[in-house]
Amino acid sequence: MSKRINIVLPDTTLAVLDRVAPKGSRSDLISRAVLHFVETQGKGALRERLKHEALANAERDVVMAAEWFPVEEEIAGSSSTRKLRKRNTKTRRS
Repeated sequence: MSKRINIVLPDTTLAVLDRVAPKGSRSDLISRAVLHFVETQGKGALRERLKHEALANAERDVVMAAEWFPVEEEIAGSSSTRKLRKRNTKTRRS
């Protein structure tokens, strides 16, 4: 479904539009251009926000990782020990 709207464009923009789109295909070009602009600007803006937040919180994240590292090491070690015990148990039964 489409709707007719009236827009006002600067003369220079209209001149470019006239050069790249024949009069019957302006709507399609404008629609594709707007969707492309929103998609690329949205991704770029999101990327910039994520980058900004990562940089702003980098110190906090490093501190948190350092605090949790011993716990993760303990879990990884106990998990490896359990796997070793299971393997040894299976080997003895055979």
